[in-house]
Amino acid sequence: MTTDTLATSAIFTAAVALTPVEPQLFDLAFEATTQPCPWPKAYGGDLVAQAAVAAMRSVIDGKTLHSMHSYFLRPADIGATVRYEVEVLRDGRGYSTRQVRGYQNGKPVYVCLANFAVGEPGGTFSAALTEAVPDPEDLPSSAEYLAERSGGTMTEESRIYWSGGRSFDTRHVPGPVYLSIEGERLPHQAVWVKPFDPLRTVAGLTDDQRDLAALAYVCDYTILEPVLRVLDLPWAAPGLVTASLDHAMWFHRPASVDGWLLYLQDAVAADAGRGLGSGRFFTRDHRHVATVVQEGMIRTA
Repeated sequence: MTTDTLATSAIFTAAVALTPVEPQLFDLAFEATTQPCPWPKAYGGDLVAQAAVAAMRSVIDGKTLHSMHSYFLRPADIGATVRYEVEVLRDGRGYSTRQVRGYQNGKPVYVCLANFAVGEPGGTFSAALTEAVPDPEDLPSSAEYLAERSGGTMTEESRIYWSGGRSFDTRHVPGPVYLSIEGERLPHQAVWVKPFDPLRTVAGLTDDQRDLAALAYVCDYTILEPVLRVLDLPWAAPGLVTASLDHAMWFHRPASVDGWLLYLQDAVAADAGRGLGSGRFFTRDHRHVATVVQEGMIRTA
């Protein structure tokens, strides 16, 4: 990873730049490339966001993505092509459903169901944001936090990636779990997220669709951290290996992703080498825009 890729949202937009190709199995197909990261496998959010874009590009009647349910079947290679085959399962008046399968090296690595809705009049309710959280401007960025800490088990590649290689500025409450668990081992945290710079246009997507893909992309970075926090396992813990297993996401209402969003997260369960985390995205004016639940493998040597 080079310094000219840092602190820019271009990493995200490169991830969701899909190329149409001839389908081999189903109705439509696209190819995309996983983005650099300092781990042995590609970032799971690449796959979720790329599949979301593939599904959205197959729906041409104006319906909006409102939910995704995913399984991660195999690790995906970094910087390599993933082929997404889209099956049109249903196109109804109010709802449409797509199945998306991701393939790499001839093997399935990811599968999801994505549902779309036209939207209709009805009652409105939004979960209340009752927790008092410091403003993002009063919190250190990941780069500022890590600049004051060095050595230990943190590699330079990891420091660069956490500081500015993920397209989004992330600011933690209470504090990041990169190197250690500071303070109490609480089963919850809050993370402010915002692109380092305004999101670029993505070919084949409206801005609203791009923002949905951005939520799908960024949600996976920190969703397991409350579980790691309560288990006293920072990311730099020797022998720690994590992997996304399955994932569900619901998009409740539109929101611009160019501004700060508050991502409230909770540990739900941890046992048998797995952990379950949940999260809710809020705008700064307290509108609840999306909900995430994810289970991951948590393995220690």
